[in-house]
This record gives sequence, structure tokens and C-alpha cells, in this order.
Amino acid sequence: MGKGARELRARACWAAFLALPTWVPLLQNVCLGPSDKNTRLCARTYIQDRLHLSRHRCYVLGECEVLKCRVDSCEQLLCEANTVLKCVQEDSCQRGIYGRLVCTDFKIAFLGDDESALDNDETQFKNKVIGENDITLHCVDQIYGVFDEKKKTLFGQLKKYPEKLIIHCKDLRVFHFCLRYTKEEEVKRIVSGIIHHTQSPKLLKRLFLFSYAAAAQNSTAADPKNHTVMFDTLKDWCWELERTKGNVKFKAVSINEGYRVCERLPAYFVVPTPLPEEDVSRFQGHGIPIWCWSCHNGCALLKMSALPKEQDDGILQVQKNFLDGIYKTIHRPPYEIVKTEDLSSNFLSLQEIQTAYSKFKQLFLIDNSTEFWDTDIKWFSLLESSSWLDIIRRCLKKAIEIAECLEAQNVNILLLEENASDLCCLISSLVQVMMDPHCRTRFGFQSLVQKEWIMGGHCFLDRCNHLRQSDKEEVPVFLLFLDCVWQLVHQHPPAFEFTETYLTVLSDSLYIPIFSTFFFNSPHQKDGNVGRESQDTQSKPLNLLTVWDWSVQFEPKAQTLLRNPLYVEKPKLDKGQRKGMHCKHQRQLSLPLTQSKSSPKRGFFREETDHLIKNLLGKRISKLINSSEELQDNFREFYESWHSKPTNYHGLLLPHIEGPEIKVWAQRYLRWIPEAQILGGGRVATMNKLLEMMEEVQCLQEKIEEKHHSQEALQAEATSLLRNSVRLSSLFPFALLQRHSSKPVLPTSGWKALGDEEDLAKREDEFVDLGDV
Repeated sequence: MGKGARELRARACWAAFLALPTWVPLLQNVCLGPSDKNTRLCARTYIQDRLHLSRHRCYVLGECEVLKCRVDSCEQLLCEANTVLKCVQEDSCQRGIYGRLVCTDFKIAFLGDDESALDNDETQFKNKVIGENDITLHCVDQIYGVFDEKKKTLFGQLKKYPEKLIIHCKDLRVFHFCLRYTKEEEVKRIVSGIIHHTQSPKLLKRLFLFSYAAAAQNSTAADPKNHTVMFDTLKDWCWELERTKGNVKFKAVSINEGYRVCERLPAYFVVPTPLPEEDVSRFQGHGIPIWCWSCHNGCALLKMSALPKEQDDGILQVQKNFLDGIYKTIHRPPYEIVKTEDLSSNFLSLQEIQTAYSKFKQLFLIDNSTEFWDTDIKWFSLLESSSWLDIIRRCLKKAIEIAECLEAQNVNILLLEENASDLCCLISSLVQVMMDPHCRTRFGFQSLVQKEWIMGGHCFLDRCNHLRQSDKEEVPVFLLFLDCVWQLVHQHPPAFEFTETYLTVLSDSLYIPIFSTFFFNSPHQKDGNVGRESQDTQSKPLNLLTVWDWSVQFEPKAQTLLRNPLYVEKPKLDKGQRKGMHCKHQRQLSLPLTQSKSSPKRGFFREETDHLIKNLLGKRISKLINSSEELQDNFREFYESWHSKPTNYHGLLLPHIEGPEIKVWAQRYLRWIPEAQILGGGRVATMNKLLEMMEEVQCLQEKIEEKHHSQEALQAEATSLLRNSVRLSSLFPFALLQRHSSKPVLPTSGWKALGDEEDLAKREDEFVDLGDV
């Protein structure tokens, strides 16, 4: 058979392949067809090219010889529409690419007819799992339809179908699909299918995560270079205790193995050494002080979930006695003094975070350039009214306050929250990033997320609303944490081994359902659904991917953009210096950490329990006010004193929290808006110049030392990656995917207010008294 005939047959196979409601029969027909090897190879190549198959993004729907890949994915086609126009809007003119819009059980994908327009060779930061025109079902935020030039939200059953489909994504991308030239039956199928599969409630077992893991059961392998501590064994917790020198006062317990005591807690965790293990089982794990981290001076950061609220006086008295016992375990002056931070009543609420982010994200979900320029003149007022940056500032301020208590006051801190799984995770993680340089390395940061968020029981399934069961539970707490960390990275770049690009792709990974890291509410829920709990079953537990294996998403060259070439490594100390530091640490642990203070007459936790009664009786109001003022004075002195000294990138690290210092995370929020880019400028331009200077210095060092180091080669590679980009902009590397905007810097509304060119030329310069502004 000739080459032309084989190509024609391959195209015929492709047309029949997409016309069928399911792909399996056609695949079987291809396998059972003529035995011409060249024809089958041509068909396989053609289908793979059309579907953009990669090593980890496959469309295998059976044991078919044609589409065999290393990872056997089970993505299924649900609905499709032909002759769809993917629009790029600029004012009144519309242009775009025609193609096919498909919806599978994994994502919504647009397959353009013009392949060259979709696959740009300039793009150096490609994701191997999600393409430029792919939207995972979990990433869909809102769906809108345009009816007679009017935009309406789409949900449920539709009586009339739109002429244009607009999809807002949780990673702030906006897609426009024109359906005017699509057949009416296909419009009904694709619109109804997308609405149903992205907005209707789902069952956990029906998530694509499980079908993908089942298909990749025999081919998934962990990255041997990934040294992230997962904290799913007792050994991991003991290692962390030893690293932070917390094993003197705390112990790792395994009483919750098999989740016998509490399904909310991990199988292993750390508690104070004097605490009897049998007390952990009381109240199903509530009211137990759980260790988070130990400071260099011996003080510890702990968290505790509140006890259940009971009306019965007898049960309430039992709770008080139990809390008093816990209090005596931790609070033992003068060596260990404990201070509590009730985050449920004295800090942010989840409702505040949800409302602020809902307003904030609307600033970046821009439908077209006209809308961007119309809102540009009032952008800062809209930003301020959202309160998102103020919430970031409050989180950083609270973390600094706790760091001041640990570092300067030498007291233990106990964070209180209803379930200790939201704000406790946020604040404890921020404190550790500020105080522990290990958490500012890439593997240290990943281990921190595993310890405080994954094993800490943060409800990712509910907070990300993966099952679409309750919009009220969807609160971006983890995204708020990443935004706070970005503020630190932005202000102190040399202190972090990872870059802002790392944080950006980590936030995107929240919605990729092939990684199990962010798709469960607790370790118990994960183990119960992957088969690790059941001992009697003969079926092998599912092997789920972890997001920390970055080779699944990015090629090695792209992964260099996740590592900070300007990171200042900690200098290695000789044996004598290490021995001296070790002795100093032991002395701090054995001697009183602060001036002896008298123990309060009543138990501290009993005071917390009677908080409402004391407020009603009006007792100790003046003392509470004075203590609050004293706290503010201590905080201000600690904060200003630290910023007045040279920065030690391997010690305590505090951010600036004044108003102008808290900025918008531009790379994440503005990366899909071409008008917001600074071509050839921004921080990336500064980074490029610094890398050029570093490369020149390294070349001189190589000539002197006549040897090469692996890290220097890595930094040179990052330099060439930046220098070789012909489309370098302030939003690099995501800006490579975007078109350039030719709009003026001045907003349209402001330009019109100035009048035409002749009036502008004749107008005299106006005097403005800045004192009146």
C-alpha cells in the first residue's frame, strides 16, 4: 500500500474514531483490521498527533495495541462539538481558531485545526499533563452563556442554548468559544455535558484520580531524587523531632494506628512527653496539644482542636478537669510557660477569606481587552475594597507576633481552633517558614506542606470543592498561605531555594486530578479509599501520584525555573564550630528560658472555658486591655529591631507588612492578561542581568580553579534559558503563551476625557496643588 493510501486510511480511521459515542469499538476495529503494519503505524501516529499524546497524558480505553503508552490512562470521551471557534477578543473585532471542543471525564479540551497556532515552539515552559487549551473539570469556576449579546450564568437544564460559551477557570484563565457555526444538536450536547460534569455533585470514588491510578497501577514509579518527607511513618516524625531538637520534651506516638482513636488525626503525631497516651483517646482526639515545631531555644509551637460544646454540666466539668490536666503538662514555670492563641475567636473567619477572594479574583477574570481598560482607572480602589491584601497582612502580622513570643519571650505557643485544620495550618506553617531556614529549601517546604497541611488534616476536598457539593465550604486557605509565602519570597529572594514560579505551578496543581496530594480531607479518607486500611482484601492498594514528583509535569529544562539560582546556601561549619553550637543549644534547653513567673491561681484552660462568663460579668476588662497594649508594644519593638539589622538569610526572616509592601502576586493573577505584561522589563529583567553577571563570575572562577561544579552548571542553564527567550516579559515564563497587546498605556476612558489631538496640543499645562489631592 502506498504512502498516500496509508495517510488516507489513517484519516478515515480518525474521522470514524471521533464520530463514535465511545472510542473502544473503533480501537478494537483498528487492532483487528488489515495486518498491514505500515497502515497501523500510520494510524497510530496520526491519532497520537491529533490528540497531543505525551508520556503522561494518554487516551487509552482498553488493552489496545495501537495506543499503548507507559502510563495507561483511562480518559473517556463524554461529548464533543465540531466547528467551534476559540475566540481572541479585542474590542469589537473577533478572531480565533476553528477546531473541535471535547469534554472527557478528565478535562475540557480544544483541538484546533491549525496545529501550528496551538503548538508554539517558542514555549519553553510546557506542562506535560495540561496543555494550553486544556481545562481540568476541577479547574472550572463559572460557566457563562451569551444570548443576544447578553451574558448570563449557566446552570442546570437549559431551555435555550447560547451562541457563545465563556468559561472562567480557578487558575484565572478565561476561554471564549463561539458556537454560531456549530450544529444545534452538537451545541446542546457539549453545553449540557460541560455544565453537568463540572457543576453537578460528584461521588469521591467517581473522581478521575481513581481511574487514572487504576490504569497506571503497574507503571507509576516515584522519583528517586525526591527527598520530601511524607510524615506517614513513625520514623519520619522521629526524624523531624531530632532535626529540631524537640525529642527532649516531646515524643512521637502510634496510638492512632489504623485510626482507632480519631479519623481526623494522622496515624502518627507528636505530643508532650509527660502526656499519657491513654489521654489521647479521650474526646476522640480533641483537646490534645499536638506538636508542630521546636525553636532553637527549646520553645515549641503546638496546636489543639477545641473540645465538643456540650450543654450537660457534668460533661462540661469533665472537660474542665481534663483541660486542667493538659495545662499542667505544658505549663511548668519557670522552664516552660505556655501562651494560647485562639484563632477561632480572635483572628480571621473563613467567611472573611471566602468573601475577600471572591471579590479579588474578579479583577483578573477579564473577558476582553476593552473590559480591562475600562476597569483600569479604578483598579486600585477595587483592589482595596476586596480586602484580600489586608487579609494577607493580618496573617503575616499574626505569624510575626507568634515568632516574637517564641524568639524573644521564650514561651510555648498553643494555637486553638475548632478543628485545628484551617487557620492553625496557615499560621503554624508561616511561623516555620519565617523561623526555620530548612523550610525555605524546596524539599523542606514540601515536607512542611506534608506535615502541617496533608497530615494536619486540612480539608482540601471541601476547601477546593472538588465534589461540587457545597460552595459555602470552598475557602482558599491554602492559596492564602501560598500568597503569604510569595510576599516573603518577593521581599527576600536569596533566602529561598524555590522561585515564585514554583509557587505558581503548585497553586495550579490543586486542580489536577492525577495527584492525590490535594484531593482528600484527611489521611484516613485517603487510606480508606485507596485500599491501604483493609488487611483482608487481596487487591493491591492503588499507587497514587504525588505532586512533589515534578518530572510528571515538567521536563528537566523547565524544572530549572523552579529553583532559585540566587539562593544563598548556608555555609558549612567545621567540627569545632558545630560542637560549640551544640553545647549552647543544650545549655538553653536545661536552664530557665525566662524570668520566673508565678503560676496563675486558676488553670489557664479553665479561664478559656469561662471566657464568656467573665465577659458577661465584666471582670478583668482593664487587665485584658493592658495586656493587649503591652503585646502591641512588644511586637513593634521586636519588628523594628529586626528590620534595623542586616538580614541573615539563614536565621529569622520577617516580612515588611506596611501597606505598600504587601503586593499583588502578579505572576499568578496577571499572567493570562497580555495588557498587564511589561515586555523586556519587570523583575525578570533584573534577574536576567544578575544571572549574566553570575555567569561571568563563574567563568572567571572556573578559569582560576580549573574545575566545574554541578550547581554552577545548573545556574548557567537557567541563564541561557532566560537569555534565549525572544519573548521575555515581566510575567515570564507564562507570558510565552500569550499574544502581545497593542493597546495604549492610557485607558480608553482617560484618553477620551483629554479630547482630540488638536485640543490636546493647544491646551496649556495645568497647575495642580498636591496639597489638595
